[in-house]
This record gives sequence, C-alpha cells and structure tokens, in this order.
Amino acid sequence: MKKIYLLFVLLGLTSCADLELNPPANASTENWYSDKKEYEISIADFYREYLWDLDVNWTSERMSDNWSQRQVMNSYASAGINSEWGVSTDFWHNTYKGISRANTILVNLKNNKGNLSDLDKKQFEAEARAFRAIFYGRLVFYYGDIPFYTDKLTIEEAFSMGRTDKKVVLDQVYQDFDFALAHLPEVYKGTSTARLTKGAVYAFKARTALNLLDYRTAKEASEACIKLGVYELQEDYATYFLSKTKNSKETIFGIPRLATLNSTLNVKNFVTRNAGGANVAQPSWDLFASYLCIDGKTIDESPLFNSKEPFKNRDPRLLATIAEFDQPFLGYIYNPRPDATKVLNTTTGQQVKNKDTRSVDTYASYNGLSLKKGVDEDWIDDYLMESDIVIMRYADVLLMLAEAKIELGELDQQVVESMNKVRARGYHNSGITAPAVALGSQEEMRRLLRLERRVELAWENRRIEDLIRWKLAEKALNRPNYGLLDPKPLQSQVVDQQLWFWSDTPTIDADGLPVFDRLLARGTIKVLASRAFDSQKQYLWPIPSKEVIINANIKQNPGY
Repeated sequence: MKKIYLLFVLLGLTSCADLELNPPANASTENWYSDKKEYEISIADFYREYLWDLDVNWTSERMSDNWSQRQVMNSYASAGINSEWGVSTDFWHNTYKGISRANTILVNLKNNKGNLSDLDKKQFEAEARAFRAIFYGRLVFYYGDIPFYTDKLTIEEAFSMGRTDKKVVLDQVYQDFDFALAHLPEVYKGTSTARLTKGAVYAFKARTALNLLDYRTAKEASEACIKLGVYELQEDYATYFLSKTKNSKETIFGIPRLATLNSTLNVKNFVTRNAGGANVAQPSWDLFASYLCIDGKTIDESPLFNSKEPFKNRDPRLLATIAEFDQPFLGYIYNPRPDATKVLNTTTGQQVKNKDTRSVDTYASYNGLSLKKGVDEDWIDDYLMESDIVIMRYADVLLMLAEAKIELGELDQQVVESMNKVRARGYHNSGITAPAVALGSQEEMRRLLRLERRVELAWENRRIEDLIRWKLAEKALNRPNYGLLDPKPLQSQVVDQQLWFWSDTPTIDADGLPVFDRLLARGTIKVLASRAFDSQKQYLWPIPSKEVIINANIKQNPGY
C-alpha cells in the first residue's frame, strides 16, 4: 500500500488524487530527500506564515477583549462559531500539514535517506521533532484529545483514526522537545531569529506547559531559557515593534517580513483616516483602562488618574500602544473630539479637515482610539508593513516564569524580579522610575501578573490564550464592547458638560477586568457590540465538520 502524508486538511475530498502528496519544491516522496539541501528546503517550510496563522495579522487578537472594530464583533467573541468556523478549520488543517511534513522528514531520516552526516541527521531530526511538538501542543490546547500519529499512514489508517488522550500526546510532545534541546545549538553562525535554537525550544516548551497548566514544567523550561544568557530585553519598548528593528536580542523566535521576499502585510485598516487609512479596528477601551498609573495602582485606585485626561500619569507602554490625543501622529495632530473639525497637518503647517473625528467622517474610530504599537511612518507610503512576525520574545518568557511560580505558590524574589524587569523596560526613556512590583499574596500576585501580561503583550496575539488558560474568557467576553456616543449627543452630553473623555472612572474588578457600568448608567457611552462566550463549549474549539463527517471515529467536541 502506497504511503501518503496524513493531511486532516483534505479529508472528505472525493478522491485520494486530491490529497497533497508532495513535499516542498513539488518533488515526490520517491525522489526527494536525496541530499542535505533537500532536507534544508523541507525544514524551511516550517518557517512559512501559514503554519503560524494565529500569530499573523492579529488573527487571535481579534477574538479577544483587546479588540474593537466599529460595531462588529468577531465570531469567537460573540459565540458565533460552529464546526465550519473558518479560523478553526484553517488552523486544524495547516497545523496537521506541519505535523505531516515533520513526520515525513523523520521517517526519511530514520531510513537513512540522503547520506547525511550524523551531525546533520541530529540537527534535522531535532528541528522536525521540535516543530511537531509545538504543533501538537497547540492542537491539544485548543481541541483537547486529538488524532495523533508519528509516522506516515495509509489512507485506511488515516480514515479510521480516532482521538488520542491528550496526556499521551503531551508525553510525546515533551519527549520531542527534550530531544531537540539535546541537539540544537544555543545560537547559529550569524544572527537568526527565524530558526529554532535551544532557547526557542525551552520557550515553546514553557508556553505549551503553561497553557496546559503544567506549571512545574513551565517553570523549569522558562527558567532554563533565561539561564542561557542569550536573550535580553530591548532597551526601548516602542522601537522594538517597528519595521526597522530586525534581529533584536529580545526575539527568541520570529519570521522576517521583507518586501524583497514578497512578505509584507497590508495595514491600511489600522492607519488613521487623516493619514489615508481606514482605521477600521483599534484597541478596545477594556485594554485602554487596564494600564496602571505611574504609582503602580489601577486607574480606580490611583489619585493620579483623571478620566478627562486619561493618557496622563499612565504606564508609558500605553503611549507606545495607543495614539495620544492632541499629539502628533503620522503627520497630523490626533484628535477624535467631535468639535475638532480641523487639525494641524504637522508636515505642511496647515489646518486641514479632521477625518479622525466622527463629526467629520462617519467611519472614524468609534471609540476614539487608534493603534500606535508598531505603527511606523513607513506604513503610510504604501500601507505595507515589514515588521518581523514575533512569535516568541524574552519578555513573555520572564512573565511565564513569574506566572508558573505564582501558580505553584513559590512566591519569592524571582517572581517580582522577573516582573520588574519587564515593567522597568517599559519605563525606559520616560524620565519616570517604574513603580516596583512588591511581593504579596498569591491572589494579589496573580492579579498583578495578569495585568502585566495584558499591557506588555497587547496586540501580539497572546491575549486569547491567556483568557482561555485563566478561564476568564467567560467573564471578559460576556461584557459589551463600549465606545463613544454618536457625534451630536457626544458633543452635548459629554464635551459641552466638560466631561471629555470619560465622564467617570471605570472600575477594575478582582480579576483585573475593567467595568464601565457607571459610565453606561450616566448615558455618556454606548454599547458598540455585545460580546458573548459560551463556557460550556468555547474553551475547546470545534473540530472541522468535514473531519467528523468523513470519519466516524473522530467525535466532535461538546456543544458543536
């Protein structure tokens, strides 16, 4: 029986001729893997964007409470997903593509195909097994028990496979990670953040373990990554995310974007309307309210917070993430007030029509905010972004270590030192000394850690994993997405009453989530869209319907 790649991707198609039987470079399995170069080409396929689709174009950030998009709500955040949900289908299919290709490489290495040196064989095996571990770890997190295999399969085997207990899968995941750790280098000759290193494997092992609540392994792996001494926080938070920043020592694993590689992202929807963009989506008020004040207190606790001037006295990472009102941004003074019908073009020195207020342009930001994080002047020449796709960075590892130790009840100086390193870097060049995190109870430290992760990693596709892991999605995603009143009532009920921007201070609850009830009761804000999250089913994603239809042994997750 001829062997094939198992691509759960294409199960349900009418003939096996429709299956993707060829590895990269359109070579058949019979004549591929004949030398080192062909293995390198196959390994390179793991670094293509489609395998990391949850980390590209803010795909998973859109599902979270960090995201606002006019009066539209993402299907995941509105309980609108089913077994034909495109995000789940694409993620499932693409991830199994990656697993199938890893298995094919490993089978050929086992059969000693390619006449490789022992060193090359170990390198390729380590990379393939590490990627397989990453992919299986992600699948288990989102789906629970999954179809699991480590070899090539016949068509009959593929179509009869059921779901394997996630504990069995995780055991193999850890074995694969550990093999990779034993055989991958700490660094390569030259600088590359787009090839797996020992540090990257430690970091991915930590993320996998943390997401699956294996805090001991998460602690050990993140601590080992830190002890390598290879990575460090980039000095300035804001510049880290700009297109011009390449190969930062903070980046543990990333995929380069370059126009010369035909790898760019169209970002017109995230550019202000004055600068020629559409400004379709922006950071949510929930995120905006989550940044602490410079005294280290939440906005409802700090005497420094003024709801009429909400950018003042706030963590500098806020100013690096969201465009400040009445300040230059992309060639114009950014001002969403309804009475600011003209603004200064800072390039020409002329007053121009202000398209960034809804009193002038109906489709200006519905909540008054605009994304600044990563936004560079070079975006507005062609609305294409070349920033690296950062999938793992050092700040995340420091916070993973802190979280794992907090959950283990190991409340010590290592916890606060990890958090303080991240926070202090956020204050670099601000002229303000970062308020130090002080050791407290497990409950207090957990709340601080969750707030710290939210603001440090905002709009980096990490939030939805956090909400699922913390079982907070059922709370955060069952609260409305709020925004400004329409222009006329905004002017009369807020601006004319000297209440701009918020008429009152939102409160921050015990889980670190903002509450806008007082503002809504005053009638000075409006619900843009309702969120809805079904905790009975949405903590696991639906298996694509075609997989369940074609194979009776694959049972759907509950509720779908």
